[in-house]
Amino acid sequence: WGILFSHPRDFTPVCTTELGRAARLAPEFGKRNVKMIALSIDSVQDHLSWCKGRFPHSKGCRRSPRRLGGTYVTSQSVRVLKFRAGVGKVFSIFMEQPTKSRVFIFGPDKKLKLSILYPATTGRNFDEILRVVDSLQLTAYKKVATPVDWKPGDSVMVVPTLPDEEAKKLFPKGVFTKELPSGKKYLRYTPQP
Repeated sequence: WGILFSHPRDFTPVCTTELGRAARLAPEFGKRNVKMIALSIDSVQDHLSWCKGRFPHSKGCRRSPRRLGGTYVTSQSVRVLKFRAGVGKVFSIFMEQPTKSRVFIFGPDKKLKLSILYPATTGRNFDEILRVVDSLQLTAYKKVATPVDWKPGDSVMVVPTLPDEEAKKLFPKGVFTKELPSGKKYLRYTPQP
């Protein structure tokens, strides 16, 4: 799993808070086997200066000039990144509007699972990004979907394509159906597997 997020420039207040939060949450992303890369249009030298000024006590800044906690900050050419990731269209989108902040989440199959576009004036919610990773990983391996406002540990929805008999076998903790005025029984829930 991988997260690629752009930040328009070094030395900007919103991006500074975002990278700080990403660095603090790096152990949580690491527990989920997620690698994070922050992509910037600035030079490595700018990253070093920014890192030293904003994160003077960060072990990541001392270990590697382009690494902050578990987050890699890169200014490699877009051409090199396109080649390495094999996702040229995504990287082209990154560079079309460098004043926008983007988040892309890729699965182990190297396919794009989520993309979010933020204006540069709005900081990203990394708790939400972590929640989305939990949902993506759960739904990738189990025949469930996560309902609105789902949080890890909440009940999940059984996918509609799964027949009732198979659902009962797959989810031994039980499957319950929410009653709807229409009488349809497609809102099936089960405790999170």
